[in-house]
Amino acid sequence: MDMKIARSSLLILLGFLGLGAIGGGGVFIISPSGKLIGMPLSLLDKSPFTDFMIPGIILFIVLGLIPCGLVVALLKRPVSKWADRFNFFPDMYWAWTGSIYVAFALIIWIQIQMVFLQAVDWLHTVYMFLAIAILFVALLPTVRSVYKNK
Repeated sequence: MDMKIARSSLLILLGFLGLGAIGGGGVFIISPSGKLIGMPLSLLDKSPFTDFMIPGIILFIVLGLIPCGLVVALLKRPVSKWADRFNFFPDMYWAWTGSIYVAFALIIWIQIQMVFLQAVDWLHTVYMFLAIAILFVALLPTVRSVYKNK
């Protein structure tokens, strides 16, 4: 796969996830009852939450702000000693590693949702495929070569 197409694909996938999670998490923060989007609190009966505020904050930050920040970092490549501390792949740029972490965070998020809801919705499948796509594209040799530390 062409390097520019592969890199752009990773940025688009992360951006799609981030913007969607900012929107979804933002709605839950604004309306913790879920009424704004027609989600009944009864969906949370088998979860530790009484409303959507905490899940909304987690969604907004972990799957919203962080992927959007990674898009910026993958484009501008700033140095971050703090982020490098969490980089389990020292031969790779920290934001590339962050994209791997975000994909796993999305998989965990979807799995937890399915456990708490005791159901699988079509959106769970879509977002599981999104996580797999992020992993697949990030691990492409052409993308890895772009974000290899020198």
